[in-house]
Amino acid sequence: MALLALAALGSILVGTAVGSVYIPPGDILSILASRLFGAALPERIGTVYPAMVMDMRLPRVLLAFITGAALAASGTVMQSVLQNPLASPFALGVSSGAGLGAAIVIVTGLAAGAGRMFALPAVSLLGALGTVFFVLWAAGRIDRGLGSVTIVLIGMVASLFFNAVMNLLATLSPGYAQRINLWLLGSFSMREWSSVWVLLAVTAAGLCFFQAYAREMDVMTFGQEQALALGVALRRCKTGLICAVAVLTGTAVAFVGIIGFVDLIAPHVVRRFFGASHRKVLPASALFGGAFMVLCDLAARTLTPPREIPIGSITALLGAPFFLYVYFAGRKRGGPS
Repeated sequence: MALLALAALGSILVGTAVGSVYIPPGDILSILASRLFGAALPERIGTVYPAMVMDMRLPRVLLAFITGAALAASGTVMQSVLQNPLASPFALGVSSGAGLGAAIVIVTGLAAGAGRMFALPAVSLLGALGTVFFVLWAAGRIDRGLGSVTIVLIGMVASLFFNAVMNLLATLSPGYAQRINLWLLGSFSMREWSSVWVLLAVTAAGLCFFQAYAREMDVMTFGQEQALALGVALRRCKTGLICAVAVLTGTAVAFVGIIGFVDLIAPHVVRRFFGASHRKVLPASALFGGAFMVLCDLAARTLTPPREIPIGSITALLGAPFFLYVYFAGRKRGGPS
């Protein structure tokens, strides 16, 4: 865990240092010491680097790290609750529901008004929660026990439907099509410190909530019958955890758009090294997911300068082969697929 934490800090430092202009890590630390503790800046740094670090790169890198941590922790919870190695908020339709809410705000012009700072996150969050309530309601009508397969199938149908509606909105509103398409692929560019603080608060609260249910998730991984036999209130735990995932994922999508596969990759990699205990897997997934997202964003903005590759394209290029690997590995072991 200590090595993973150091690697996460290293990714943040590298992400802040590398760009169109390279800033030595020592200078970055001097700038941070100056802003946080009032230390004197070396004369070689000048006035351009502090503004570049504090106003442009560091907010973007931290937002990428927190987003990756939120999505990775959410994916860990979804795989445990649904007992499916391919389960994720993206597959369940939560990301698409939040994205649809954001697209509606963009098309209706609410994002350009005086309340633009609150309209987009609020409606996007409502879209995520509405999707979860619909999926749970529909699954409950079909299967009173809220079976994992039923939830996943209904979530996939909801995801496809919401994506179709977003594409329809982009087609009918050509003036907003580029912005909606950018939202569908995700981006960390031009984000401010206010977005970092809001997402940090929600992510910290979500991780604490998940940790409180770590024992229940450990038990649920053995199956529904065993969890009920050990006294776990299965329906209440599933509903509470999935709603918490919706809040966490919906908030992330509200600020950066839809980014897939991080919530699938991070939990699988972390479990290889940390085992099955959620008290270890949840924080480790958050650290790994954050570092992974920072490196993906670094690739997105440096591989084809001056153009920026959408972050969702980078994660999909890495995540799609990983998805196939997990699927076929599960079939060979005879596990869920």
